[in-house]
Amino acid sequence: MLTLYFFANVVLSSVGATNFVLIYFASLLVGNLLSFYFHKNELYYSAIGASGAVSGILYSAILFYPNMSLYLFFIPIPIPAWLFGILYLLYSIYGIKKSVGNIGHDAHFGGALAGYFLTILMAPSLIETQLWIVALLSIPLLLLFILIKLKKI
Repeated sequence: MLTLYFFANVVLSSVGATNFVLIYFASLLVGNLLSFYFHKNELYYSAIGASGAVSGILYSAILFYPNMSLYLFFIPIPIPAWLFGILYLLYSIYGIKKSVGNIGHDAHFGGALAGYFLTILMAPSLIETQLWIVALLSIPLLLLFILIKLKKI
């Protein structure tokens, strides 16, 4: 929720309240669906939370302001948002593959996926103005798709 607090206004000011709510709830839904896809055969798997929705808002904010500086907790070195977004999803792929912690990495990934595509649909000018960012941020999305197709995850 701290992430939502810091990035909600970025997305709200970029797409408006209605589209913000759409991104939020679609990211929540896609995050849950991806989590269900990975865990549908695990009888006792349970998850709760809105982290997929928050990831969608975060990825949307990164698309709008890819060069904003982000700081990781306890590391006082700023990194550009686009790099954080890529590293975040690569870590999520690792977390999905290795079942790291009691964290819904799959929900985070699904939420970011929805936030990415909805943001581009709502602001297609991003493709013209920031094509390299749109392309870079798609790399982890494509990587997960390839790993699923190759049955590596």
